[in-house]
Amino acid sequence: MNAPAPTLAPTGSRWLSALEFVLGAAIVIGHNVYHVVPNEVPILFVLGLLSLHWRDGLKNVGLARPASWKVTIGIALAAAAVRIGVGEVVERVSARFWPAINAPAGSEAIHADWKQALLWLGLIWTFAAFGEEISYRGYLLTRAADLGKRTTLAYWAAVIATSILFGYGHYYKGPAGVLDSGIAGLILGAAYMLNRKNLWTCILAHGLIDTFGVLALFLGWAS
Repeated sequence: MNAPAPTLAPTGSRWLSALEFVLGAAIVIGHNVYHVVPNEVPILFVLGLLSLHWRDGLKNVGLARPASWKVTIGIALAAAAVRIGVGEVVERVSARFWPAINAPAGSEAIHADWKQALLWLGLIWTFAAFGEEISYRGYLLTRAADLGKRTTLAYWAAVIATSILFGYGHYYKGPAGVLDSGIAGLILGAAYMLNRKNLWTCILAHGLIDTFGVLALFLGWAS
């Protein structure tokens, strides 16, 4: 069974958590908005694992076997469906005010090219699904929740804070894309919370969402 969320470790005072979260936010903004630091995901992934290992123990990262894989997969599927549906609405409504959402560079090569599709699927399930979820939901969300002593309210506030950063983590998509990705972060964060803070839920949801995007490009359903 899942272990309950740990209380703040003695070595992890809130000021240190605040410092880590601010540093993480600076790395996200520094790369995606100002382009003065390398890609944030590998940096946050390594920093996150080190920090979580030192202060919480890796067994508390959120990667423990879920109490029920059936429930985990069900929540992930539901979250993916909601995100895809809401994304369609956001894209149509935001088109009235902002330019169309920019697709990731090079994604146009996926259309009718199975080799490119497989390459993108590999990146999706490693760099995006696993890397981004460890970085944002696993690490930054936990450090933000530390500021409120990891109460339920603190965790939900942390979901909102990290979702804003997740939106800016996709700054290249333009203003509509930032909003769209921020909403995606909220949905993934909610899935994480609903399954007792188990990261496999949002890793699977994230991978399923992006896999649908690759399929849509490959089959010509999306431009």
